[in-house]
Amino acid sequence: MPKHPIRFGIQTGQQLVEWKDLKELWRNADAWGYDSLWSFDHFYPIFVPDTTGPCLEGWTTLTALSQQTKRARIGAMVNGNTYRNPCITAKMAATLDHVSDGRLNLGLGAGWFELEHRSFGIDFKTIPGRLQALDESLQIIKGMFEQEKMTLHGRHYNVTDAVCSPKPLQKPHPPIMIGGQGQRVLLKIVAKHADMWNVPGASAERYADLLKVIERHGDTVGRDTDQIEKTIMMGLCYRAPAEREQAALGRAAAMGASADQARRQIMIGSREECLETIDRYVKVGVTHFIFTLPRPFFQDEVQRFAEDVIPAVRAN
Repeated sequence: MPKHPIRFGIQTGQQLVEWKDLKELWRNADAWGYDSLWSFDHFYPIFVPDTTGPCLEGWTTLTALSQQTKRARIGAMVNGNTYRNPCITAKMAATLDHVSDGRLNLGLGAGWFELEHRSFGIDFKTIPGRLQALDESLQIIKGMFEQEKMTLHGRHYNVTDAVCSPKPLQKPHPPIMIGGQGQRVLLKIVAKHADMWNVPGASAERYADLLKVIERHGDTVGRDTDQIEKTIMMGLCYRAPAEREQAALGRAAAMGASADQARRQIMIGSREECLETIDRYVKVGVTHFIFTLPRPFFQDEVQRFAEDVIPAVRAN
């Protein structure tokens, strides 16, 4: 039996969307019973030809959305570590944990969108540099959450007696979500620091292989990786018209899946097909399904899934 209950969430980027529509969706998803609601952390639209379109800033938006919801856990999938000094991130997270009544999941990743870094004058670093910086940041953030003062003189950060007061409501700290799948370094950081792990769009077979890598890293760092909540991010296209299905499959294929693979890597089709998809991923260790929603939001699909599928899974 999995250590964690089966959970469902949605993720909405803040790009090319009106605030009123985003606010309405989060309010409704919270009421429909989704367990988690996620924003993203980008300053420009991603995966679109025109990156100059509207895009609301992530932490500000997430804080505002925390006041539109009551029960679902909230977070960003995931914050770019390179965008902020880790002490600032710790202070922001502790504050939002209070503001949200202890509902924050703190997502963190190494950062990848080079255009934002170059445009904003943020040091992009090499891939090894970004991963080293992520590891140092996690040490600093956790230290500030758990200790009276935190000092770390690393290769990327020089922190002396850093204080986080008040501490987060959640003890010892908000669950830390790390996203990514780099097997040699990133997944070792997951094994060492993460309370939750996310990978987008992986097949069940690929997911199982990555979990074995995390388990091996856990043996190296001395951590029981069963403690880590295993999450998957995928598209949702539930009982939708044919044209919506084709669009959803096209988005999955654009991320590298073959036509045959695409349907097996998103939540698509009938109630029975979705239940089969959930079962296939649960068997390899996934317990938290997070659906990334395109614009415009099709709230009818989000609601139907919550009413038809989620209760059936929770009844088992």
